[in-house]
Amino acid sequence: MPRRTFDLIVSSAGLLIAAILIIAGSLLTWGYNYVGDQVHNQLAAQQIFFPSAAAFKNAKPGTEITPAMRPYLERYAGQQLLSGPQAEAYADHFIALHLQRIGGGKSYAQLSGESLANPNDRALAATVQTMFQGTTLRGLLLEAYAFATIGSLAGWGAVLAFCGAFLLVVLTGLGVLHARRVAPEDELFAARATKRSEVA
Repeated sequence: MPRRTFDLIVSSAGLLIAAILIIAGSLLTWGYNYVGDQVHNQLAAQQIFFPSAAAFKNAKPGTEITPAMRPYLERYAGQQLLSGPQAEAYADHFIALHLQRIGGGKSYAQLSGESLANPNDRALAATVQTMFQGTTLRGLLLEAYAFATIGSLAGWGAVLAFCGAFLLVVLTGLGVLHARRVAPEDELFAARATKRSEVA
């Protein structure tokens, strides 16, 4: 096979793969933007705000803001909850702690079972209702965090796809330049054939 033909075939294949990577990168970028917009808009509609900085400074055990919350939530003090990482922090280090205290360490399912066994216990029924609402909100926030994480991975995938495409375009250009420098009569395996004949 002529060396020039081989170079052009390899360069064409590289260009085709680069085009596929550009398409993949474009789709991943669209996915990143779409997920990011959806998560932001859905969270913004909930109008959830983190407690103020003053509340975190006055954190006390047994109150709305406990010292255990500060390392995870204080950085967001006073901000509206709009991102996946914020949703995860609020769900796992604010709502979860309150639910644990309200439910006495029991889950919604456990308390619901107790309430069904004691239908006349209004205080327990109210606790079950609060646990249901808190658990639902926590689940929705963690779902938003999961989608935000997927969107972030799509963004990194897009960056890698575009970098790969750029590298292949450069290599393809070098391959085409090499093909132009090679004489049309040069064979790909001519050097090997010559060495074999010399050895024989």
